[in-house]
Amino acid sequence: LPSAHDDVFPPSSRRLALHSPNEEVPTSIVFYHGRVLEANEQQKTPGVGVSGVFAGCAALSLPVDHNTYTFPNAVAKCDVGRRPSGGEVVMLAPTKEPSTGILFPRLCNGMTFVGCGVRVKFGFVKIYAVGTYMDPIAMSAIKREGSDAIGKALLDPMYPRTIRIVMNRSLSIDKYTKAIVEALEPRMNGEDLDKLEEFKKMNPKVDLVEGAEMEMTIRGDTMLYKNSVGGVGAITSDVFCRALCDVYYGADAVSPKHKDEVIEGVKRL
Repeated sequence: LPSAHDDVFPPSSRRLALHSPNEEVPTSIVFYHGRVLEANEQQKTPGVGVSGVFAGCAALSLPVDHNTYTFPNAVAKCDVGRRPSGGEVVMLAPTKEPSTGILFPRLCNGMTFVGCGVRVKFGFVKIYAVGTYMDPIAMSAIKREGSDAIGKALLDPMYPRTIRIVMNRSLSIDKYTKAIVEALEPRMNGEDLDKLEEFKKMNPKVDLVEGAEMEMTIRGDTMLYKNSVGGVGAITSDVFCRALCDVYYGADAVSPKHKDEVIEGVKRL
């Protein structure tokens, strides 16, 4: 798309256009790797973030002068190329985790959003929002068998999923990794404990800020991890992956509401 920034970011900049049904909401956003380069707005309503969902788990929230804006009844349409393809791609709206207001896009790593919740400590401190994305094809048979069958499947790492964590507050990286390790270790029954050290090393010594994101994608005995600065690594261990599934979907899940929402969401896939 022609842009003032084409000389700097010609191949990677994209423009998001939000249109209301009556076409009265003209705005466009040019972004580069999630960073806003241009924002042209003619109508703004304070209170809720402008969000667009893009292929491959990309969500955009645009703060302007410490306020956020939304366009009532808007549908996000994303033009990802310079030449028209003969039609527009209509992107589904993200889902808001109600207690934190954190948004979860419809798609992440090729999988579909099924539910979210919040991790609470000390009964009232909301540490992070957590959402789950599942493979609809992998769940196509099990989703018809009821809540118990779905709950059992969620404990099996052979059913691919991505667990997306978004920080609701700042937290030191040491406290974050310690909490994850303390949840995993008793579930690993003394096996493959060296994987816990591997997990710690996958997180750079950079404290987490509000809005920081981490992704854990489980496929069988492999957990692909994207840390808060975008670094990617992998841990191969059936024991580790099963323990991680139990942390988020087991009888003593760290966010019971997330677990319940995921079960219901799978039924709707």
